[in-house]
Amino acid sequence: MGQSQSIKARVANRRRDNVVDHNYRSMPAEDSKELRSFLTEKEVDDEECDSGDISILPDACLACIFQFLGSVDRKQCSLVCRRWIEIEGQSRHRLTLNAQSELISAVPSLFSRFDSVTKLSLKCDRRSVSIDDDGLVLISQRCRNLTRLKLRSCRQLTDLGMASFAKNCKGLKRLSCGSCTFGAKGMNAVVDNCSSLEELSVKRLRGISNGVAAEPIGPGLAALSLKFICLKDLYNAQCFGPLIMGSKNLRTLKLFRCSGDWDRLLELVTDHVDGLVEVHLERLQISDAGLAALSHCQNLEILHILKTSDCSNSGLISVAENCKLLRKLHIDGWKTNRINDEGLIGVSKYCPNLQELVLIGVNSTRVSLELLATNCQKLERLALCGSETVGDAEISCIADKCTALKKLCIKGCPVSDHGMEALAGGCPNLVKVKVKKCRGVTGDGASWLRASRETLAVNLDTTEVESQDAGSDGVQDENPAAANQIEVTSNAASSSTSRSTSFKARLGLIAGRNFVSCTFRKWSSFSGGGSRCH
Repeated sequence: MGQSQSIKARVANRRRDNVVDHNYRSMPAEDSKELRSFLTEKEVDDEECDSGDISILPDACLACIFQFLGSVDRKQCSLVCRRWIEIEGQSRHRLTLNAQSELISAVPSLFSRFDSVTKLSLKCDRRSVSIDDDGLVLISQRCRNLTRLKLRSCRQLTDLGMASFAKNCKGLKRLSCGSCTFGAKGMNAVVDNCSSLEELSVKRLRGISNGVAAEPIGPGLAALSLKFICLKDLYNAQCFGPLIMGSKNLRTLKLFRCSGDWDRLLELVTDHVDGLVEVHLERLQISDAGLAALSHCQNLEILHILKTSDCSNSGLISVAENCKLLRKLHIDGWKTNRINDEGLIGVSKYCPNLQELVLIGVNSTRVSLELLATNCQKLERLALCGSETVGDAEISCIADKCTALKKLCIKGCPVSDHGMEALAGGCPNLVKVKVKKCRGVTGDGASWLRASRETLAVNLDTTEVESQDAGSDGVQDENPAAANQIEVTSNAASSSTSRSTSFKARLGLIAGRNFVSCTFRKWSSFSGGGSRCH
C-alpha cells in the first residue's frame, strides 16, 4: 500500500517538475533569477541553483512536500539527515501509537520530535497492559493543541486521567473511545471542559456498565458544539440522555445494540433537538412510538431501521409522512413481516426525494415496488435481500419503471434468468448489478446479460449457487472471499472440487451471521461515504 502510494507520488512529482521546468525555461533570465531568490529566501547564483542541490529549499517548502507522502515514505525521508528528521517531525499532524505501558518512557522524546500533532490514536492489544493515567496526562501536557483523540483498549485509564486530559486539551473536537474502563465521571469531565467537541463515539465503555443506575452524562459545554453522537454496545447508554437532549446542533445520532427502552428517550430527544439529519437504530428496544417521535424531525434525510422487531408499517408511515426530505432508507425487517408493502407504499407516497433504498428481510411485492419506481423518480440505488416475495415479476417491474436506477443488488431472492433478461432491456442508466445467493440465476444468464449490455458490470456469485446444490444439509454458503465483485465466467461452477465445496459450506455458517454488515459495507461505496462510528 505504501509502495503504491510512493510510486504514484513520485510520478506526480516528476510530472509537476516537468511543468515547473518548462515554465522556468520559458521565463526571461531576470524573472527566473528573481523567482529562485524568492523561493530560497536568499540570493542564489545560477550555478548553485542549476546544480540541483535540494538543501537550498526552505523548511516550509520541504514540509509541504512531505505532506504529499505516505507514512512509509515519510519515515524514509526522516532518515536522510538531521534537518529532514526535524522538518518531518514538525510537519506531522497525525500519529498512531502502540499504547502499551512502556510508551510512557518514550513520550518526552516522541513529542519533542512530533510537536505539531493534532490527531492522535492510542491503541493497545487486549492482552497487554495499556498506558495509564500518568501517561495520558503527560501526552496531554505535550499536545495541548490536540483536536482528535482515539482510544482503543486502554483499560488502565480511569476517570481521574480523563479529567486531567480534558483540562489540558480543551480544544478537542473529536473523541472516539472503545473498550476502555473509565466511566461517567471521566466522560462528564470531557463534555464539561471541551467546549469545541463536535463528534463523540463511544463503544463498550465498561466503566458505566457496572451498577443499576449510572451517573447522567452531560449536557456540559460540549452540548453547544456536538453534531455527531454514536453509542455502541453499551448497557447503560441511556445515561447519555441529558447530553443528547442538550445538543441543540446535533445532526447525526447512531445507536447500536444499546439496552433499555428507547421510546421515551427518543420522545424527549426530538422535543429538544429538531435538526437531526441522520439516524441509525440497530437492535434497539424501540417500537412505533419511537418512530413516531422521530417523525418530528422534518429535516431527516437518512434513516436506518435495523433489526428492531417491534417497528411496523404504522411507524414507518408516520416517518415517511412527516420526513419528506428522506433520501436514504435502510430497513432490516428481520423477517418478522411487520414491515411490508403497506409501509413501503407510504414511503412511495410521501418521499419523492428517495435516492437509496435497502430492504433486508422485507417481503415486498410488485405492488409496492411499482409505486416506489413511479413516485420516487430519483431512486438510484436499490438493494433487495432475503425477500421471499421478490421474483422475476418484481425484477421486471423494476426494469420497466426505475429509469434513474444506477446500481441494483439482489441477494437471497427467488429470481431466475428470466429476471436477468428483463434487466437487459430496462433501467437505461443502470451501471452495476450484483446477484448473490439467488439459486435460479445461472452463470449463463448473467453472461448473457453482460453480453447484451457491454457497459453494465454484472457480478454473480456462482460459487454460492453451486455450494447450495452440492450441500446435502442445505447450508447456503456466503464465502467472504468470493463476495468481492466476482465476475461471471462460464467454468466457475465446474472448477470447484467437492473438498472446496464442503469447506465453503462450513464457512458459510460463519459468514452468514454477517449477512447485514456485509451488505452495508458494499452499499457504503454507493452512498459515497460511511459512518464514522468506530
